[in-house]
Formats: sequence, C-alpha cells, structure tokens
Amino acid sequence: MEKSDWIFPSFIEIINMNYIEKGIGFMKFSSLPPKGTFDAVPKEMELRNYVTEVISNTYKARGFMQIETPMIENLDLITNSDGGENLRLIFKILKRGEKLSIPEGTEVDENTLCDLALRFDLTLPLSRFYAKNRNDLPSPFKAFQMGYAFRAERPQKGRFRQFIQSDVDIIGDNSIFAEISVLKTVSKALNELGFGNSTIKINDRRLLREVIEQAGLGELFETVCITLDKLDKVGEEGVKKELLEKDIAQGKVEELLASLISLKEEGLSKSSSPYAIELAQIMEAVGRNFKIEFDPSLVRGMGYYTGPIYEIVSDEFKSSIGGGGRYDNLMTKFQKEPIPAVGFSIGFERIVQILNDRGFEIPNKGKNIALLVKDIGKFTEAETLAEQLIKKGNVASIFSIEGVNPNKIGKKINSFEKQGFDEVQVIE
Repeated sequence: MEKSDWIFPSFIEIINMNYIEKGIGFMKFSSLPPKGTFDAVPKEMELRNYVTEVISNTYKARGFMQIETPMIENLDLITNSDGGENLRLIFKILKRGEKLSIPEGTEVDENTLCDLALRFDLTLPLSRFYAKNRNDLPSPFKAFQMGYAFRAERPQKGRFRQFIQSDVDIIGDNSIFAEISVLKTVSKALNELGFGNSTIKINDRRLLREVIEQAGLGELFETVCITLDKLDKVGEEGVKKELLEKDIAQGKVEELLASLISLKEEGLSKSSSPYAIELAQIMEAVGRNFKIEFDPSLVRGMGYYTGPIYEIVSDEFKSSIGGGGRYDNLMTKFQKEPIPAVGFSIGFERIVQILNDRGFEIPNKGKNIALLVKDIGKFTEAETLAEQLIKKGNVASIFSIEGVNPNKIGKKINSFEKQGFDEVQVIE
C-alpha cells in the first residue's frame, strides 16, 4: 500500500510508517527481560560460575554425586506434591495440538488446558528420579543438583521468578547422621564462600506438631504452620492476628504462642520429647564447627517435611539463605513403602547478591590481559605469548589493531582498560 492511499492515518499508523521508512519494522520491542528474571553480563557470570564451582567442589569432595533432571515435569505430579503455598505459584504449560481438542461439555479449567509445568524446586524431581533409577544407584544415595526453578511470585530483592537452586540430599538413611552430614556439608560450602558468620536455625516438625496439638489445634496443623511460617516477616502480633482471622479461639492462639516462647527460652533440655533429644544430638554434633540454634517456631513452607527442618540465616539478608529438612514420605507417590530422605537447598541467587553487595573479588584469579596486534605478521608471536600467559593462570585475548592511527594507540589501550582488562600489551 502506498502512503498516498492512507487517508487520515492514526498516530500509531504514522509511527509505523516512520519505522517502515527506516527499515525498523512495525513494532518496537522492549529490551528488558521478563519481569522476575534477569540478564547476567560477563562479569556477573564470572561470579556466578565461581559460586557454582565452590559449591560443587565442596559437595563432590564429601561424596555427593551430581545428577540432572528436566526443568519440565508432569503437571499432575507437581500439583500433588505437598508443596505448600508454592502450588499457587506454578508456571503451567498449555497443551499442544490435538491435546487441546476438549470434548464438548467438558468443564474447562487450568488443569484441563495444561499437562506440564516448570518445576518449582529440585526435591520433587529428585524423588521421581530416584524412584525411576534406584536399582542403579548406591544406598544410601548422596546426590547434589544445581539448576533453575520457577515460581510465579511477586519479584523483590533476592526473590525471582527464575532462580538457581543448589540442592544436596541423602536418600536411604534413617539416622540423624544424614542431617548432620548434610548440615556440615552445606555449612562448609558457605564458609568457603565467606559466610562463616551465618547461623543454622533448626526445629522438628514432629515436635512442632506436639506443641500445636497440646494447644488443641492438631486438626488445623497445616493451616497453623502456614501462619507460623510468617513469624519472621510479620512478628508475633501479625501471626496472632492472622490466626484469629482464621476463626481460631483467642485462648488457643495465646496458649500456642506462649508454649513456643517457653520452649525457646527453656531450650531442648527441658523437653522429654524424643524429637527434642534427637535435635539436641544434631545440634551438639554440628555445633562443634558451626553456629546452630533451636527455633521452635521454624516451619518451612513445604508440606512434605516430616522431621527435622532447618534454615541458614545471615545478618546481611533479611530472609534465609538456604533451608531444608527430612521428607521421608515423598517417595510414597511412586511406591508403597516410604524411603527416608534428607535435603538442603542453598539460596544461590541470594548468595550471589550478597557477594555483589560486598564488592567481592574472586580470589586467586589470574590477570585478564589484552594483546593488541598491529601487524598480522605478528599474530603467531601473539599466540605464543598468549599460551604462555594462559599456562600461568591468566586470561589472554588477542585483538587486531591493524590500521589504527599510531596517534590513537593510547586511546585504544585506554578503551580496553575501561572494558576491565588488567593489562594491555601491544605486539609490534
């Protein structure tokens, strides 16, 4: 269509015509990544790769074996996973092709239209993986996995819709040695990353259930836990208000909170519960090397936890930088008999964020050197020098500056220094 054929073009049409004349096309797209996600520039990737390497090497050195599972899982598996409030945050994937042919009269909802979903954590995929491959795996199985998880939540500092989790798990060990091993391994990795001032907070879901049942709220265990899990965000008064809004009698709410406060003040030694005795043993073993404290109000959001649960907190971040627990019943989704399992996930993105805020520099890092070649005949010489520098642990990049005005070589060197090169050498 010729422009002369356009009568009374709208404002948008005028803009589109301008784009066509400039060869741009009809639409101008945003260069921003989707909300809740992020791009990582090369310097950020250096730090992310360093954190990945430290965590992986720590896990491997302690006998944990790396696995990988798909980022996509079957929707019915994820929606029946006791994932707590995370079930509201699932990214569901629309059916494709003939699968979208819905019979007339069928009630249509999200689950009718979708059959797959992006995983919201790595624990459920690990459980499915183990059920499929257990005959080929050692027992107990010490596994670790690092990969992206996805949650459709409100993005905020340290909380994204796409984020890396780094999980370490022991499957097939019913003793508290599994908890001790996992907690020591994770704490060692965090120490290596400079988080030696962190604190492990520990509780036991069974002990928490006893306290809730003593307050006469046993039938409301899960809903009470959902509210208690917000204690660090809304405080005691906020928790009390929400429990009252759930039509729980004020006397029972006050009894529950009083019991939790009393248990925290008196400590595990005053409790006769066998779960308290186990927690004390875990704390004694782990506390020889790392700071650990009992927190009777600790809940963890996932409903699949069955025993000891824990989080690691840092003074440099308002929320936890990792957490986990025992989930002995998750395997019953795939087989009749339960299989004991313990796991922990480090908050990778929060670790990276804190290190960035510190202005952290990667230790024992070689120089980043630019070799500027003025004459193509010197390229072999530059390659030889680059290999020598690389063998010494440096990064060496060769660039041609053939044809650059001699008076502008200094400006060229300055531009490479501004790009982050530690050293610039001119090969003449």
